[in-house]
Amino acid sequence: MGAGHHHQLHRPGTSAVHRLPPQCKLLAVLGFAIVVVATPREAFWAFGLYALLLGAVAVAAGVPLTFVLRRMVIEVPFVLFALAIPVIGMGERTEVLGLSLSVPGLWAAWNILAKASLGVIASILLAATTEPRMILLGAQRLRLPPLLVQIAMFMLRYMDVVMDEMRRMRVARESRGFEARNLRHVPVIARSAGALFIRSYERGERVHLAMLSRGYTGSMPITLDLAASRTQWALALALPAVALAVLGVSW
Repeated sequence: MGAGHHHQLHRPGTSAVHRLPPQCKLLAVLGFAIVVVATPREAFWAFGLYALLLGAVAVAAGVPLTFVLRRMVIEVPFVLFALAIPVIGMGERTEVLGLSLSVPGLWAAWNILAKASLGVIASILLAATTEPRMILLGAQRLRLPPLLVQIAMFMLRYMDVVMDEMRRMRVARESRGFEARNLRHVPVIARSAGALFIRSYERGERVHLAMLSRGYTGSMPITLDLAASRTQWALALALPAVALAVLGVSW
């Protein structure tokens, strides 16, 4: 449980951004997100400056644009929702490319897309420069309840274990000639899901007993020194500080 846990969102590196303590980056991203949300939707130039700030962070961290764009696919549901707002919105209408669109809906769609995209990019950069386990330790350093941190750690640690179990069960089914093609195969998938739940539950019990036998009392020991210097805090908080200055001008 104390070992590092690699995740596909994380991009290993040795940049100054990678070396910052996780609690500094967490607070910086939170502050940046709050500033972005508080920015008036009419301040187009402010959102452009926010994007440039994130671009500067990505360059400093050595995170390529393609890496960010591939992981922004998670935003697609929000994009579809935002694109539907001008069509179904009420109020004043305007013609755009032959379509009658709601003016308040257009403003709402822009507001959602701009702020959600900036927030997603900031989160991607955080995940790309910080290991998942370190993010959780940084949250605990910021006084997040330790029990929540432990639950998240266990979930993170055993998510890949469960996924590997699912993969082995799928290979076993396919090796016996099974391939899900229609609704008649739903019972087989349902039984596989039940078997996966039982195996995961039994594995969790075995792990818990093993931890108790090794002296687990409800808290995990922290062996890393996550203390941050004033320089590191200043470097991390430069992002929300500059964004706050932009917000002040926009108001």
